[in-house]
Amino acid sequence: MRQELLSPATGSKKDRKRVGRGNGSGHGTYSGRGCKGQKSRAGNNKVRPGFEGGQLPLIKRLPRKRGFTNIFKTEYEVVNLSSLNGFEAGSEITADKLVEAGIIKNTKKPLKILSRGDLNQSLNVKADKFSAAAKAKIEAAGGTVTEVANG
Repeated sequence: MRQELLSPATGSKKDRKRVGRGNGSGHGTYSGRGCKGQKSRAGNNKVRPGFEGGQLPLIKRLPRKRGFTNIFKTEYEVVNLSSLNGFEAGSEITADKLVEAGIIKNTKKPLKILSRGDLNQSLNVKADKFSAAAKAKIEAAGGTVTEVANG
């Protein structure tokens, strides 16, 4: 094989587009830039991201953020009393038992018991927090309430 006889595959090489070389070339007169306007001019014809030609940009048309986010806020895994009715009477309810039962996903967040619904049997509930009404309903049903230290 001789090196001088090698040539690239057909169609793999393309001549560059020579603009502004007369109308016979197909790229004369406006050189592929269309008529008038910012993008037809010489030099840097780019516009900044978000620029809409002087129209009020979308980013300024949207309402700004309001208020603030409290970075010290504790987010709880919330469970209502109505979902505790599936447990046997007298059993001890902890965050781990609730995960096993599929009521909460995991124990990463502290557990808080809220009072929505009624409790039909006495249960020993251990959680990080209780609403006052939930405490009253659990004790009225004959159960006990234990607040566990967040650990």
